[in-house]
Amino acid sequence: MSTAAKAQLVLVPTPIGNLDDITLRAVLVLREVDAVIAEDTRVSGRLLQHLGIAKPLVSFHSNNEHRMVDQLVHRLANGERFALVSDAGTPAISDPGFLLVRAAIKAGVSVECLPGATAFVPALVNSGLPCDRFTFEGFLPVKKGRQTRIAALKDEERTMVFYESPHRILRTLQDLVQAWGGARAASVSRELSKLHEETVRGTLDELVAHFTTHEPRGEFVLVVGGAM
Repeated sequence: MSTAAKAQLVLVPTPIGNLDDITLRAVLVLREVDAVIAEDTRVSGRLLQHLGIAKPLVSFHSNNEHRMVDQLVHRLANGERFALVSDAGTPAISDPGFLLVRAAIKAGVSVECLPGATAFVPALVNSGLPCDRFTFEGFLPVKKGRQTRIAALKDEERTMVFYESPHRILRTLQDLVQAWGGARAASVSRELSKLHEETVRGTLDELVAHFTTHEPRGEFVLVVGGAM
């Protein structure tokens, strides 16, 4: 008897690095659905090939999601069953997916999200910072509203979790030092579950010094202690 979800739209978390981290239930869903809605069909195509699964792939990303939502909801409402995946981790967590989920629910389409990989959870737990109460901030604005957002978080008492790219991690650390001071405890994890996984812990000042002399590579999760 299949243990896969039976909703019309199933959000399927995919590995953030190590392909062995996909769940058995996720594999069952991917085998059973009519098509897979993917952020990048090339990335998802490689995963499906690794799993020995052949399914039609529908491209759904930040540049086309607004115009694709109605079409996909129409297909769901007419009986098709889809899995929604992002390039890595859980869909809609700093990735496309929210608009489709909201529209599907509004249209009466059944929706389910499977448990699975999300990069910020291992980074948070591994940081050594309090994780009983935290706030997930995702990516900070690149330009407009960036300094306003950072200033608004200065007095946040919960542990804060951010995603960042290798091109901006040093700048983000420097911006936080300037706004909050360099003594705040923090942790930076990169390449989680991959061959070169690394976590660097220290104060914000110490992390700035580290990434000034060590070229940032990979995708980053930054965890910062709350205001005391």
